[in-house]
Order: sequence, then structure tokens, then C-alpha cells
Amino acid sequence: MSQPFLTTVVGSMPKPAWLMEQVPLNEAGKQVHGKGADWGFSGDLLTDAMDDATRVTLHDQENAGIDIVSDGEQRRTSYLTYITQRLEGFDYETLTKKWTRNKRRLAEVGRCVGPVKRSKPMLSDDLKFMLAETDRPVKITLPGPMTVVDSTADEHYGDEATMAMAVAEALNEEARELDALGAGVIQFDEPVFSRYPDKVKEWGIAALDRCLEGVENSQTAAHICYSYPMPGVPRPIVDSYPVILEALEGSKIDQLALEFEASHLNPELLRLCPSKTVMFGCIDNGTDEIESPDYVATKLLAAAKHLPADQIQAAPDCGLVPLGLPVARAKLKTMVAGAKLAREKL
Repeated sequence: MSQPFLTTVVGSMPKPAWLMEQVPLNEAGKQVHGKGADWGFSGDLLTDAMDDATRVTLHDQENAGIDIVSDGEQRRTSYLTYITQRLEGFDYETLTKKWTRNKRRLAEVGRCVGPVKRSKPMLSDDLKFMLAETDRPVKITLPGPMTVVDSTADEHYGDEATMAMAVAEALNEEARELDALGAGVIQFDEPVFSRYPDKVKEWGIAALDRCLEGVENSQTAAHICYSYPMPGVPRPIVDSYPVILEALEGSKIDQLALEFEASHLNPELLRLCPSKTVMFGCIDNGTDEIESPDYVATKLLAAAKHLPADQIQAAPDCGLVPLGLPVARAKLKTMVAGAKLAREKL
């Protein structure tokens, strides 16, 4: 698929209230890196409910007209711990507190207490389920190495870069299996790239590239934003994109998911990554206000002044999980309408 302004999602979608309790992302003791909100079911009923919620979110995306869909991370209490809790070397029984995201947030996190290894598949069943439920290209997401390092407490390696490469090796084993199963896009979520541009250049790109070795058929993507908006937590937009986009241009990654809506960043920055396909963030996940198709089209056409339109995909800034389901559905529909309008105006 190479038409201008394809539409996609970043990963997460809101969960139905019948699946999981609805609490703010920064709820004390709930939405933290160590644990999440409570499920509405348990045992086999929970498995069935997760399946149905995945069917619902796939339907929502297809109904809106999204070209490249995801499972909305309906099975995850956290985009990150869903993976790290399945890796050897992490302890989530005894949590600790750590400043994360360059001191943006003091979070309760799991601990790395031994060598990080992948002992079994983590997402293959999720991917197989999606492939059986939709005929559209599917995206599946993994937390990137730098974000795993920042979101856990290292009590084993004593060096961030060394730990990141161990995480990358484990994630690469998973990515190669997902590639063989037929994932359309394998995306690595690296929100912390925007918080540590110097580390990105020093070892972040190398760790990301290590995740991609041997991935031959799937498109690979890196999602880089300024993290979810959270009640009571500052969300500074630091001037890091100029540094990290130039560095990412030299990476092996195929696609970049970038935030341009809530951040108000200049689309001229796209000139720094001319070889990449960019998921251009044009929908704000921090407000219930619905963008208009005209507004979305204007944003996409402004981006197309700096990167060929067939290298630009319309996407939200980040996952839509902070929003209510009706709002998320409406935003996807207006994004698709805006992309169609932009194609007509090219």
C-alpha cells in the first residue's frame, strides 16, 4: 500500500467499561508501570471478554475506514508491562519507585534483577487472533529498549546501554517470530526518545536497530511522542525532535510515528528524515474536542510540503486510550475523512 495519506492508529484504543475499570492514567496505585486497573472478569470469562473487546476495536477501526489496524492493546493493563512481565529477569512482586521520563514522573516500577531473556513467545497468539479477524494489514506493538530501561529499575546490569542491548536481543527474538507470522507493521514504542536526545545518539539508535535484525517482511516502526497526557503531571515539550529525527534517519527503521498535533511542532522537521515513512500525528489524544476533516486535511497537506505524500500516513499523536470510546471513534472517523479530503486536494 503506497497511496498518499494512508490512515492508521498508534496502538492503544480505549477499553470498554465492561472489560476494565475506568480510572485516570495517573491514578495512585492503579495506572502505574508495575500494575494497572482491574479487569471486570477473571479466568476463562476474561479471555473471552478480551477476545470480544479485540473484535470490537477492530470493527471500530474498520468502520471508521482505517487502513492499517491494531488490536487496540485490549489485552494489556499496560503497553509496557504486558511485555516485560513475560521476560525473564524482571520482578514485579516487589516494586520500587523511580523518577522516569527525565524526572517528569515518579513512578512505581518493576525491578530488573537478573539477565533479561525471552523464554517463550509473547504476542504470537494475539497476532494470530487479529489476522483471523481482519483482512486489513495489522500493526502489533512492543515497548522499545530505551523505554523499558527508563520504566524499570536496574538492579543487575549497572549500565543503561548494556541493559538496553539485552532487552533489544530479547525483543528481536519476538519480532522475528511476529514477522514470520505475517505482521504488517511491528512497532517499537519509544516515547522516552523525546526525553533523552543525547542517549538516543549514544546508544538508543543502536539498541533500536538491534531489535530489527532478521525482520524481513514486516514494516518496522518506532513511535516517538511526549508520553500520554496525565492529570496532575506536567508534559513539557522539549526541543528534541531536531536531534532525534536526524539520528533516526540513519537507523534501519522503516517508519516513524511522530507527534505533531498537541506538541504544535513545525512539520518542516520532516525534512530531517527524508527516507522514512512518517505516521503524522494530527489527532490530539488529550482533549475530547473533535478535529474537523478540513483541519486534518490542512495539517496533512502542510506536512506534504516537506515529505512526499505517499510517505505520510495520518495517525493520532499517540494511543487513544486516554479518551472515552465515543470520542475515540469520532476522532478516527474525522481523521479518515480528513485524509480523503487531503488526497482530493493534492
